[in-house]
Amino acid sequence: MTEIVVGYDGSDVSRYAVTWAAREAVLHGRELVVAHALPQWLVDMPENVRHAEVGRWARAEAQRMVNDAAELARQEGADLAVHTKVLPGDARPALIKAAENASMLVVGGRGEGGFVGLLLGSVAHGVAGRATCPVVVVQGPVSDPTGEVVVGIDGAPESRPALELAFAEAAARGATIRAVHCWRPFAWTAVQAVPFSTAGVGAVGSDLLTDEEAAREVIREGVADIAERQPDVKLVEQIIEGHPVPGLTGSAEGADLLVVGRSGSGGFTEVLLGSVSRGVLHHAPCPVMIVPA
Repeated sequence: MTEIVVGYDGSDVSRYAVTWAAREAVLHGRELVVAHALPQWLVDMPENVRHAEVGRWARAEAQRMVNDAAELARQEGADLAVHTKVLPGDARPALIKAAENASMLVVGGRGEGGFVGLLLGSVAHGVAGRATCPVVVVQGPVSDPTGEVVVGIDGAPESRPALELAFAEAAARGATIRAVHCWRPFAWTAVQAVPFSTAGVGAVGSDLLTDEEAAREVIREGVADIAERQPDVKLVEQIIEGHPVPGLTGSAEGADLLVVGRSGSGGFTEVLLGSVSRGVLHHAPCPVMIVPA
């Protein structure tokens, strides 16, 4: 898995995504694939039908777009290997399929067809919830590195891949890891609302049954062995009392990257994009990496 796939539709935010993906490819010595999805009927339109020129124009325009994006990507590194693909079909399944063997899929937060005021577009939401590789959603212009990667820790085994990848990203950048765990104090009223049992505790949220010291232990246990394997990565532990979404997005102000697992310990298996990962995608002030378990 050496390539990074980035979706491009000609919008400003997809240009930001291309620039971010190109920098990431240079950083890790990977190849970059710039992809644009074109409706299947335009891809398959035969030459011997009426208005065949519509299909020819659409295909030529799609190729021009990815070529332009490839030139933009090459500005980030003269030795960067960039390839282009025009994918047939809807952007969401097409990009997911194109990135099946990729190390990462990068998309803009809201594309050319998005509605004004909508913080997260359907393509970003769709691929973040279903791609088999990590997905990075870029919402704005790519700023100069600040030297910090933020990762959310909830103590669930499913968050382990996100921790591993966050440390790898920090190591590649020579950046600090800010490990953030958000906790809420013991809530008797919530617990008394259900019969006491393991299932009952799960119904009100196990993170309610904690204190600050227990929250610190979540971080210590979560990062201990990874930190030992990455001794050159500076680690900052941060405990926040409150909901994870504002906690994580607030901590990521000015960061290079915010990394979270796709679904937390309180998620349902059929909801592929958990409430925390969905919330940070809408509100994070920096690029967000969603890592599948």
